[in-house]
Amino acid sequence: MALFGNKKAAAPKVADKKKKTNEVHVGDTSWVIKKPRITEKAALLGDKNVYVFEVARDASKTDVKNAVVALFQVSPVKVNIVNRVPRTTKSVSRNRTVTVRGQKKAYVFLKKGDTINLI
Repeated sequence: MALFGNKKAAAPKVADKKKKTNEVHVGDTSWVIKKPRITEKAALLGDKNVYVFEVARDASKTDVKNAVVALFQVSPVKVNIVNRVPRTTKSVSRNRTVTVRGQKKAYVFLKKGDTINLI
């Protein structure tokens, strides 16, 4: 009776999980940009070749850059992403809890000659 002599089969190693965006959406960029943000601030930034888009919650900067290149045929200089976290607040008028929806915005900076026609 050998208690310590039996060798057990080695468990197969689990591969490192990659980012969800890379596994699910390989090569397809249509899921990244939801819609352009048309606000007063975005209109003022449009004069400086900066465009604002609402993007998917799991999109990264490289995903946004690749989507802009594919959809609008322009090359971004840089991309900044702002993540607005969902939160709950108290309503002033009725003293109820209100949930404010979260979102993710991308500021896309273009070269001096490039433009995107959003309208």
